[in-house]
Amino acid sequence: MERPTLGHLLESAAAEYTEKPLFVFEGASVSYREVNRRVNRVANGLRGIGVAKGDRVGVMLPNGLEFPITWLAIAKLGAVMVPININYKEHDLAYILSDSQAETLVIHEGFLPVLELARSRAESLKQVVVLGDVPDGMRSYQQMENDAPSDFVITGVDERDLINIQYTSGTTGFPKGCMLTHHHWLLLGSQLSEIAGMRPDDVDLTVQPFYYMDPQWNTVLCLVNGIPLVIAERFSPSGFWQTVRDHGVTFVYVIGTMPYYLLNQDENPELEQKHKLRVVYCSGINPKHHELFERRWNVPWREAFGMTETGCDLVVGFDDDEHTGSGALGDPFPGKQVRVVDQDGNVSPAGEAGELVIKGEPMMLGYWRKPEATAQTIRDGWLHTGDLAVRDDKGDFRLVGRLKDMVRRTGENISCTEVESVLVDHDSVAVAAVVPVPDELRGEEVKAYILLREGIAAADVDPEEIVEFAKQRLAQFKIPRFIEFVDKLPRTPSERVEKHKLIEAKPDLRLDSYDAVQKIWITESVLRNLEV
Repeated sequence: MERPTLGHLLESAAAEYTEKPLFVFEGASVSYREVNRRVNRVANGLRGIGVAKGDRVGVMLPNGLEFPITWLAIAKLGAVMVPININYKEHDLAYILSDSQAETLVIHEGFLPVLELARSRAESLKQVVVLGDVPDGMRSYQQMENDAPSDFVITGVDERDLINIQYTSGTTGFPKGCMLTHHHWLLLGSQLSEIAGMRPDDVDLTVQPFYYMDPQWNTVLCLVNGIPLVIAERFSPSGFWQTVRDHGVTFVYVIGTMPYYLLNQDENPELEQKHKLRVVYCSGINPKHHELFERRWNVPWREAFGMTETGCDLVVGFDDDEHTGSGALGDPFPGKQVRVVDQDGNVSPAGEAGELVIKGEPMMLGYWRKPEATAQTIRDGWLHTGDLAVRDDKGDFRLVGRLKDMVRRTGENISCTEVESVLVDHDSVAVAAVVPVPDELRGEEVKAYILLREGIAAADVDPEEIVEFAKQRLAQFKIPRFIEFVDKLPRTPSERVEKHKLIEAKPDLRLDSYDAVQKIWITESVLRNLEV
């Protein structure tokens, strides 16, 4: 049967797999047939309050059944989901709602306080649907679903239509919305299924929040194969292996910081090695520890590289164990071309660093309402990732650095420009320059170099005050951990801050900084103690 959209894929899967479990959450499973019925009711409910094809619907929900059900309902309507990070604060939420021009927001009751602060800046927002207790003037998600019929006919929706505006910090500036179609998701899910060698008896687990790409493509992967998706409320290092054991999980995708949290747990061979996992896919596997992961947890780990803009670009095959510990990113994803190029766009010789560029499908249509940013990122069909890479004489790709002005912290892309724009609103701050600090556990941490306003001395400013100021305006993961006051910042002739000089100036970027986690100033003696 032809499956031109996500909605059609769900319907065909429900007809074929009927009572098999599709979603498992908090010990309860919901069948393919029942998920389709619930999706139909939510789609009818949304249509009943005026949501139509092309309308943007913000979704700010925690992990659970309602997030994927709402996404698939939006898909059947031909509307467009705008996933929203549940950790966002006023500044972040207002920006996403305003930029996406969302008219409807589906939100959990727990996030209503931040919506109250942000709503005045979200001029397009007309109605709010609440999961949980409903304030006056808003609609009930439960009532909307319960009151709607369970039959729905998809009309006027095809694979070329948008289904997601997926926000990412991208390369520079404020978050940008990647425009993703039904075709994007269907292609990504089916091809990943082939690469991972998915089988009818597989059980998939997702431990990441649904506002990320990963649980969404995991959902499509399951629909393609008729297998269940176990949804964790959140990633729990202490509970991860018990979840794997309890549900007979055979496949899971994680990000590169997660194994370090797992390594910090006390070893438990009975729990960690006697399981049904046959492969773990991971982005950003540290080659120094790759063999340790496989040895301790008794399962192959395979690398995958991708972006919100492009889905999956490079991946190590399920049967490929030759690259374990090599740092290689794998072979180009089916339908993708991958190159390393110099500043003029010429292919770099083997062993010479250049920018990683991607061409092919799946690929975003562009950035929502940002044609200039789209043209800057996609040139002559090639998407410029902003990542520095080398390709060796065997054809293997490895990452060696980054061109983009961002921090990658525990799987989150953080725009340095966005954090700087908040910091300079503080009464004492004249200029802020945000850079990444290497961190073994989280990949990178956020550091802010602060140039104070004229007449204000560093001794008179409490760095904790600046941290608290940022906490009121940014999501927790964007808050600078390290603050350093400086008398001047290196500049280009055009007065841009030369961040590379800040990074090159110190062997350890933590030095002379205030650590907002340990609440101490980092000196040479402190660093020595930390190393011990």
